[in-house]
Amino acid sequence: MAKPLARYAALTGYIELSRTLALDPVLLLRSVGLDPGGLDLQDRWVPASAVARLLELSAAASGRQDFALKLAERRRLSTLGPLSVSIREEPDARSALRMLIRYQHMYNEALHIRMSERDGLATIRISVEPGEPISVRQSVELAVTVTHQLLRQLLGDRWHPVSVCFEHSRPTDDSTHRQLFDAPLHFDSDFTGIVTYTGDLDEPNRLSDPHLRSYAQQFLDTLTTPEEPTLDNRIRELVELMLPTGRCSIEQVARSLGVDRRTVHRHLAKSGQTFTSVVDSTRAELANRMVTGQRYSFTEVSEMLAFSTPSSFSRWFHQRFGMSPREWRKQSTG
Repeated sequence: MAKPLARYAALTGYIELSRTLALDPVLLLRSVGLDPGGLDLQDRWVPASAVARLLELSAAASGRQDFALKLAERRRLSTLGPLSVSIREEPDARSALRMLIRYQHMYNEALHIRMSERDGLATIRISVEPGEPISVRQSVELAVTVTHQLLRQLLGDRWHPVSVCFEHSRPTDDSTHRQLFDAPLHFDSDFTGIVTYTGDLDEPNRLSDPHLRSYAQQFLDTLTTPEEPTLDNRIRELVELMLPTGRCSIEQVARSLGVDRRTVHRHLAKSGQTFTSVVDSTRAELANRMVTGQRYSFTEVSEMLAFSTPSSFSRWFHQRFGMSPREWRKQSTG
């Protein structure tokens, strides 16, 4: 079974927050195998376990147990990508939450949200399952805070949950938690999540425009159906992610997917591909994009595509595209 992936959007604001806490975000990102340059590509998928490790490392390095809460403060509804367009047009908080639950895989495959209602109370249970036995304290705190912020945006600042619960222990300093949630906090609980009154979920969504609702749903339908990404897409996305790290191998890709290398070989063979052909075509797509643009020097492009020297990159590019990188860039900007 393939390991879950998460969108880079899960790390929105990470670079800025890390720098305010005197951390080196580039070093930390690379230490867990993530490409710092990829943060600009919010919709790129990366291993959810790498995101979880990054958050734990960052909290430890900064000495801030509230790291995930501070990160969540930098988020906006738009961080959910195309899903945010439809959520903001749902008529009430209940239907918005149900949409989030239905399409949560579009944002983070490791995130699991369930909602139950009983005796006037709605319990929103939240868990993070990255596919590896690693700490997810910061990940679940991020998910709970983002869900809390979503409800606050939909219902207004006067809304407060009945309680906020965490399975892990209380931090040494819980002042950020108390200030942010402004509700009774329960640590060492038997579940992680938010409890609110069912009546709150019936409150109209203050962001919604009824006239836009059908258009928002049509927009979402054109982008996705409630299905998981294909293994082909996952392999290609992981290759694109790992190339700049210099550790792009079939073993690394297979490990991130939670399968063995033979499974990757067999799957690609069904569509007439090999791992080498996928790496080469992905390299070509990235090279085309990077050389056409002006953001990176040719030396930087060479390094990001894992060539040993700029000259070897130039030779490969000429063989692939029929001209040198310099000629290609000049032609594309002329």
